[in-house]
Amino acid sequence: MIVDNVVQKGNYPIEESAKNVEDVNSKAVQSTIKNLVDSMRHYNLVGMSAPQIGQSVRIFVVEVRETTYRKDLGIKERLKVFINPKITWHSEDEVSDYEGCGSVESAGLFGAVKRWNKITVEALDKDGSQFEYKAEGFLARVVQHEYDHLDGTLFIDKVTDVTQILGKEEYIEKFRS
Repeated sequence: MIVDNVVQKGNYPIEESAKNVEDVNSKAVQSTIKNLVDSMRHYNLVGMSAPQIGQSVRIFVVEVRETTYRKDLGIKERLKVFINPKITWHSEDEVSDYEGCGSVESAGLFGAVKRWNKITVEALDKDGSQFEYKAEGFLARVVQHEYDHLDGTLFIDKVTDVTQILGKEEYIEKFRS
């Protein structure tokens, strides 16, 4: 089921720390995963976290593909589900790039955020099996962005220079034309 509205900044539980998932195979958890995937695709996003659909649990999904705001990335990532993720390693080098978010969609803002260029994450998949995931570049950025949501942090909390924030139209014109 697609959520009617993505939870926006200022509303519960988007700025709260999410709780660990206890039973991956429960009906509620499996329903949350399905709703996340359906909503992420419906809203044309490359990632989405459970708090964005009103669920305060540590789950997010990532599926890098072409979207309205991201064209010709040169990479695609099949759907990946992360349950109770932990970043276990990160590179020293950081890269700054523009991000947007479904949870500030009503404001239509994009801003530059500094993120680690490479990361390793340990998590459970949708069946409860543990896996290790290595990502770099844009993929690492997406995973870190969604991971932050699980701790109640939005990208606008990490913008490096507020004077460089762009509106939706400016962003599209400047970066994605």
